[in-house]
Amino acid sequence: MSRILPLAPTLELVAEYRIRDLLVGAPGIVGTVDDRLEASGVLLKNNRFFVIFDNSPHIARLGNPLAVGHPDNALLRQRGESAGFEDLTFHERWDRFLIIIEAVAFGENLFKPRIEEYDQDFRYLDSAWVDFPLYSDNKGLEGLTYVSRGDEDFVLGLCEGNRCRGGAAGRKPGGGRVQILRKASDHWEHRGTIKLPKSVPFEDYASLDIVEDRIAVVSQMTSALWIGRFHPGTWDFVDEGRVLWFPRSPKGKILYGNVEGVAWITPTQLAFVSDKIKTGEQPKRCAKKDQSIHVFNLPNVPGSEGSQNGSCGSGD
Repeated sequence: MSRILPLAPTLELVAEYRIRDLLVGAPGIVGTVDDRLEASGVLLKNNRFFVIFDNSPHIARLGNPLAVGHPDNALLRQRGESAGFEDLTFHERWDRFLIIIEAVAFGENLFKPRIEEYDQDFRYLDSAWVDFPLYSDNKGLEGLTYVSRGDEDFVLGLCEGNRCRGGAAGRKPGGGRVQILRKASDHWEHRGTIKLPKSVPFEDYASLDIVEDRIAVVSQMTSALWIGRFHPGTWDFVDEGRVLWFPRSPKGKILYGNVEGVAWITPTQLAFVSDKIKTGEQPKRCAKKDQSIHVFNLPNVPGSEGSQNGSCGSGD
């Protein structure tokens, strides 16, 4: 059943490309580009986008601004052992990329996320378990971002479901949760939980990014972005933040139904990546935006407001 959601401004599209189109002829491509590039996370580092996939261990590097034939476009080939990448970040103090795997079997009916570490050339260095037990292999930590607080370094992991639950309970809005993690000798310790404002109307959570005190959280099912601010040096939000919708069809139906990753470009511009359409579960209109990278501006003045309904799983 469609949910009628609150009034909110709409993000303004700047550019978008199929990721495979940006990789045609780029270094690292052998033969034709894979038709399936299920993007799951994006990071902006040194004016380059790094994109990971949940169906491939290889990493796409894309120049900014996005362009076919950009000299920075490349596919960085990996050892081919890891799978299920969900998000990535860069640890500024360690000069390392960190990639999270959502949930890996840790025992009977028990799963834990795992974080892999790579050097600046994406050579594998190490991996460690996250001390956060899960009870499903597909409802774990979806987002990952690095944050420094004084002399301490943390990474934050975003739960996919509300209140970190699966099923119908996880789709009930108002329970966004971000887990605070810190590296110990051989694992990532769980140091606390940040609660997103109850007013955030998301049915799920796909990715997050934090730059300075700015936080961005994206929802795939709700096809929306939430942005907020922390009080400096704390985990407390200044206010309720702001919700913005991805563009809808003329009938108010979701078009961007597979958004998985988010990265700040400037304080008023963000990049997103989209996974592959779920064949048989989502209408064809959602295929027009899948497996892509998108750049959107925040609207200058609240406007373009309207209620939003429907989903990419609710039919045409």
